[in-house]
Amino acid sequence: MAEGAILGVDPGTGKCGLALVEASGEVSFRAVVALEALPEEVRRLAASHTFSCVALGSKTGSERVKGLLEIALPGVRLEAVPEHRTTEEGRELYWKYHPPRGWRRLMPRGMLVPPEPVDGYAAEILARRLRQGPG
Repeated sequence: MAEGAILGVDPGTGKCGLALVEASGEVSFRAVVALEALPEEVRRLAASHTFSCVALGSKTGSERVKGLLEIALPGVRLEAVPEHRTTEEGRELYWKYHPPRGWRRLMPRGMLVPPEPVDGYAAEILARRLRQGPG
């Protein structure tokens, strides 16, 4: 279980989701960034926010992203977090924060596709998983 703010990182081969979840549970930052922009973005984030560790998804692209994070954030603890179903849960979280309107509210949510990438929401799921700890 982690204390303080946690930076969630949903790694990918071309882009990464980022979400900073404060100790209170509030999300103070969420973004999707190109992989090549990741080091600069996390350095900028670390300069303006304090976080105790990084919750890094353990699947697609995680080794490459881990290397980039170790260089960009020396001394910050990186924790591998299982990514199982984070994309699906990220979609659900998107619709929780942005409920469908108009005719879309009549559709089953599982049939709706969010109008933006959900990687940032998946990163939030990873940070929350780390905060909750095993089990």
